[in-house]
Amino acid sequence: MNSSKIKYRPEIDGLRAIAVITVIFYHFEISFFGNEFFKGGYLGVDVFFVISGYLITSILVDEYESKNSISILNFYKRRIRRIIPLLFTVILVSIPFAWFFLLPSSLIDFSKSSLSSLIFSSNFYFHFSENAYFNFNDSNPLLHTWSLSVEEQFYIFFPFFLLFVIKYLNKLLIKFFIFLIFINLLMIQFGGNLSFNYPYIEENFSFNKPNFFGSFYIFTSRFWELLIGSCLVFFEKKIKFKK
Repeated sequence: MNSSKIKYRPEIDGLRAIAVITVIFYHFEISFFGNEFFKGGYLGVDVFFVISGYLITSILVDEYESKNSISILNFYKRRIRRIIPLLFTVILVSIPFAWFFLLPSSLIDFSKSSLSSLIFSSNFYFHFSENAYFNFNDSNPLLHTWSLSVEEQFYIFFPFFLLFVIKYLNKLLIKFFIFLIFINLLMIQFGGNLSFNYPYIEENFSFNKPNFFGSFYIFTSRFWELLIGSCLVFFEKKIKFKK
């Protein structure tokens, strides 16, 4: 068994297609009779994170089941071979268009985002430079690489995390994942009320106070979505084992 591959799942490609279409139509601001038809289309990004968590967990779990171990080095090699050539291609194709069509300030922004995307940190770059995803007039052609950076940050530590959980928390695995999802959602929702000073909780408590951990671009605001994908793998395995 080749542990680096999983069985082709046409339904996953179908979900990907739906996610892509909704995001594209959302950015085109398509409307009918004055109503935006795909107003919530950006949720396609969330679907992608769930799919990503599912696929990566499937690959790692299948490898563990077949070899009783996970080769983290091989996992990183596969990710590099799959992602880096495509990322380089996108950047190289974008360079001449950026050179001819962008203003000097936007060209500098493009250069910085290119470098940050190559080290999978463009999500932090866009967050701190205040490049809003929902600003459709943004001229940076690499704005979409923020999601790739989030995924790669997840891939860096997840194999170690998964290996630990399988070995030492096997009987509580699904419950542990659900617990982490719950904690992550609490942090996103209420983290803005926390303070480093006594009494450590803001007096004017808000149910949706903005905070760094819940930022659109930051990994911690997407961790629960990736973990939902992971949970689906273990639910699926449990169902198969019962048959």
